[in-house]
Amino acid sequence: MTAFDHKAIDSKWQKVWQEQGCFKTSVKSDKPKYYVLDMFPYPSGSGLHVGHPKGYVATDVVSRSKKMQGFNVLRVMGWDSFGLPAERQAVRENKHPKEITERNIATFKSQLVKLGLSYDWDREITTSKEDYYKWTQWIFLKLYKKGLAYQADVPVNWCPALGTVLANEEVQDGKYIETGDLVERRTMKQWMFRITEYAESLLKGLEQVDWPEGTRKMQMQWIGKSIGAEVQFGIEGHQGKDITVFTTRPDTLFGGTYVVLAPEHPLVSDITLASEKEAVEAYVDKVKNKSERDRTSTGANAEKTGVFTGAYAVNPANDKKIPIWIADYVLATYGTGAVFACPAHDERDYAFAKQFDLPIVEVVQGGNVAEASYGGNGKHINSEFLDGLNNEKAKTKIIEFLEKKSAGKKTINYRLRDWLFSRQRYWGEPFPMIELEDGTVKAVDETQLPVQLPKLAEYTPTKDGKPPLARAEEWVKTTDSETGKAAIRETNTMPQWAGSCWYYLRFISPDRDDVAWDPNDEKYWMPVDLYVGGSEHATLHLLYARFWHHVLYDLGLVSTQEPFKKLFHQGMIHAQSYKEASGKYRYPHEVEEKDGKWFVKESGAEVETKLEKMSKSRYNASTQTTCVRLMEQMR
Repeated sequence: MTAFDHKAIDSKWQKVWQEQGCFKTSVKSDKPKYYVLDMFPYPSGSGLHVGHPKGYVATDVVSRSKKMQGFNVLRVMGWDSFGLPAERQAVRENKHPKEITERNIATFKSQLVKLGLSYDWDREITTSKEDYYKWTQWIFLKLYKKGLAYQADVPVNWCPALGTVLANEEVQDGKYIETGDLVERRTMKQWMFRITEYAESLLKGLEQVDWPEGTRKMQMQWIGKSIGAEVQFGIEGHQGKDITVFTTRPDTLFGGTYVVLAPEHPLVSDITLASEKEAVEAYVDKVKNKSERDRTSTGANAEKTGVFTGAYAVNPANDKKIPIWIADYVLATYGTGAVFACPAHDERDYAFAKQFDLPIVEVVQGGNVAEASYGGNGKHINSEFLDGLNNEKAKTKIIEFLEKKSAGKKTINYRLRDWLFSRQRYWGEPFPMIELEDGTVKAVDETQLPVQLPKLAEYTPTKDGKPPLARAEEWVKTTDSETGKAAIRETNTMPQWAGSCWYYLRFISPDRDDVAWDPNDEKYWMPVDLYVGGSEHATLHLLYARFWHHVLYDLGLVSTQEPFKKLFHQGMIHAQSYKEASGKYRYPHEVEEKDGKWFVKESGAEVETKLEKMSKSRYNASTQTTCVRLMEQMR
């Protein structure tokens, strides 16, 4: 019996498919279209891990099935190739990020070809190529000219070891979650996007899509629409200065026994008494490097920290004096950076009040405030003119009272913050922006795109902390094409999110150098009919891509408001992670089990092990675990 030589057979038919263009897609078709899309990979490490083809094989089945059913199917693949991982790998190997990226792409592509997936490789895109990021810069200019991109001095997570700003989601316990490098809070001038202006649009758009309910809820929670009231608290001894508080429970104002300011609140230094100044400054210094994620994820039962300012606010509901505290569980970036605390009816406030022995006044019946806070509905008590009313009626009445007193008003607030869009690193899209000698910031003319990323021999930040692009001194110096005046280029780069915000549109017309996408072809192919990828992108990538698409829709550049009609998550694959006492990770094939313990095969050293997300940053996703290798080993 002849052995089944799958390598020879696979190679033969893959060559035939390529030569005959079996998977090539034509837009000139009278068939109904079906656009199926995988979340494209970041080509880092030594190749695919098993989580990649887990989704890709599933979409390939769908793609082939739709073709057999008479659909004109768009099935494409590309590379999300800008970003910090390539820089880190380049430093480790002493090679240029471009070289690292091209090598990794070649490996990834060869593995996908071996899997026999039906991609139209004629439409392949790479976000770090000039013919792609030219249009990323073009879209940035569209948002800038619409007033949605701006510069601001904002508190950021700065990683000195990497020389760049990190997102809140990348920081835990004051460290970068991938490397363990320490992170500190700094105020820096950054490019920002006014994604908050699209909060309501992004919420309503979720009604149009067929997505997992859990993902829709996560997006809704991330946007965090809250209907409530802004309330003004006067400050004793500070005429004309008020603390503005946003609350969804203005009906509990009579139970407010103290006010809490974020450590970064601009009034902190003004209102703190001299007797409390040293303690307040020490506390602010202590918490300044904690990420927002750490400050808000401690839970209601965890120990709360804070410090008294010595100052008092005036509760507008009853004109009583209440103390003003500072605590890190209040964020300057959410709401107004201040809260009034009603410990009887809020978990965090209750824990804080217990910690510092502050008054707890019940104003809504229904719980037992001696044991816990109560956040439900009930008749109001100890609330003067609100007594006997339920929550909603009490809210309406207290807001009317505050408005007549000019001490508050009904308002809507969103948890969503403006999007920090700058990175202090080399391997990313240059901003198409210049600054004149008088400080004027201008966009470059669209005819000058792309603003090319200069090649550098050294791509770490400068010794004085400037971004790596500041090293390209000749590139930095330029002129304003409109006036001929001397100017300098922006030396920050865009985050990796930029390229992935719109890649699904470039697949439509990847060969066009005169437009980002053909308008007629876009009308034919959009929206994406099926989008498959990891649930880890349930908020940021999907939210950012939707934001850009909503803006493009408002500008008349795309025909649909939502980019992704149906979404499916293929699930997370976990693997054993092996870590020595020294902190070094080991690949799964380097260790072995003996009597329930794990040891390095070469040295015999015992290693820790735990089940966690498969990730190249955790070194538990080597190519030896890929489907390609598994297929090659099958007989």
